[in-house]
Amino acid sequence: MGNAIGQMLASAVGIAISPIPVIAIVLMLATARGRANGVAFTLAWVLTLGVVSTVVVLAGDGGGAHTTGGPATWTSWVKLALGALFVLLGVKQWTGRPKEGQAAELPGWMRTIDSFSPGKAAGLAVVLAGLNPKNLVLAVGGALSIASSTAGAGGKTVATVLLVLIGSLCTLLPLGVYLLGGERAAGTLQSWKTWMAAHNGAIMTVLLLVLGAKYVGDALSALTG
Repeated sequence: MGNAIGQMLASAVGIAISPIPVIAIVLMLATARGRANGVAFTLAWVLTLGVVSTVVVLAGDGGGAHTTGGPATWTSWVKLALGALFVLLGVKQWTGRPKEGQAAELPGWMRTIDSFSPGKAAGLAVVLAGLNPKNLVLAVGGALSIASSTAGAGGKTVATVLLVLIGSLCTLLPLGVYLLGGERAAGTLQSWKTWMAAHNGAIMTVLLLVLGAKYVGDALSALTG
């Protein structure tokens, strides 16, 4: 189990520190329907990430596996491709970062969040967790790492649950602060939003490059071993 958790941890953290879902839910929580929209967004995020992770883990650990009981060979090829993609995303993240003194540019749809219904908030979470390229690649990569680990079925189940929980901290923590933080919640959430928008470029660049090197190395080791 420890092997599976260790393999997926960096990917889970990468999802958790993604700025867009943090900024989106903070903006939602500041609206008139903040509680309902925040809960809908968080539940849909957790469910979507759980479905994506479970499907990938089951596929990587299922049909096409080695006769010795190991993971399917195709998972190594996918991890090699993901590793290369992580490196490209890291370079893109770095080159596209805000310049000195320049504010981070946010998506235009964020200006319409104050008019969202709970259903629309849930739909946005599904898009960001399951279709956003960076989060999707991180989720698939983390799940493949679990599938290709040496852990048994129980260990992989625990690791998958932890992947979803850690990757959902970007929504669970803001919602928790909003529900339990009292009068200080608004200031705390605003400071998180500002910090994530300002510094996430450098954090994600380092994380993506490290993940890229790790995935390429792991895949080459498995394919040539």
